[in-house]
Amino acid sequence: MKKRIALVGSGRMGGAMLRGWAPMADTFDLVVFEPYPSAEVSEIVATQNWVLNPEPDETTTFDCVVLGIKPQLFPSLGEQTIKHLVSDHTLVLSIMAGIGTAKIAEVLDASHVIRAMPNTPGQIGKGVTAYWNSPTVPSEAEALAVSLLRPLGTVEKLQSEKQMDAVTAVSGSGPAYVFLLAEAMAAAGEGEGLERGLAERLAWQTVIGSAALMEETGQNPQDLRRAVTSPEGTTAAATDALTAGGGIVTLVRRAVEAAIHRSRQLGK
Repeated sequence: MKKRIALVGSGRMGGAMLRGWAPMADTFDLVVFEPYPSAEVSEIVATQNWVLNPEPDETTTFDCVVLGIKPQLFPSLGEQTIKHLVSDHTLVLSIMAGIGTAKIAEVLDASHVIRAMPNTPGQIGKGVTAYWNSPTVPSEAEALAVSLLRPLGTVEKLQSEKQMDAVTAVSGSGPAYVFLLAEAMAAAGEGEGLERGLAERLAWQTVIGSAALMEETGQNPQDLRRAVTSPEGTTAAATDALTAGGGIVTLVRRAVEAAIHRSRQLGK
């Protein structure tokens, strides 16, 4: 028998999951709850013969409910809408930042909760998702959750839910740090006389190529950095400037700490 799955919220990550699930469409029945669906979401749902925003009297409980909404919306939507989709056997798979499994279980009266944190490269299947499941989650339910997360990219299991705030700060928010670096590199190039479009192309492709090199070689970033840094050369001068007085290392640490703090605030 096909699993019945509900996706609540189809924004950036929910939409990415939908795209990844399309090749699996014949393995489960899906209902999407989204008050403002994009044209792409509507098209995917229609093409796969899934259901978008059923009437309340057509709604029943599901084998799995995926929470793709913003954490700020959960307290109200959880009580008003989502709780009615959950039964004793339902797996709740949350990709919301900040809100812990205990809070989700309490609001939804759910017995089985898995909490996951994907990131935006999941939109093209190049993301990384870390997840935590409570010991009460059956192995079959965990396997279902992993199968739903895998289309986004790499999937990692955490040893403790306490690690989730750090995951949110490192990989969940991490793409923004990389984009900011590319933005800063391009701006610096433009400031030194490069035409803006050229500066952007040079910076962006450098980030893309560097990430691909790490992936292809399997070498750690420290070794790759040392390999490209000749003693007393231009790269050494640049990295010395980036690390002086703690530099970029300290700034990234502070950024991660700030993201962790905000994640914990969202969970209260």
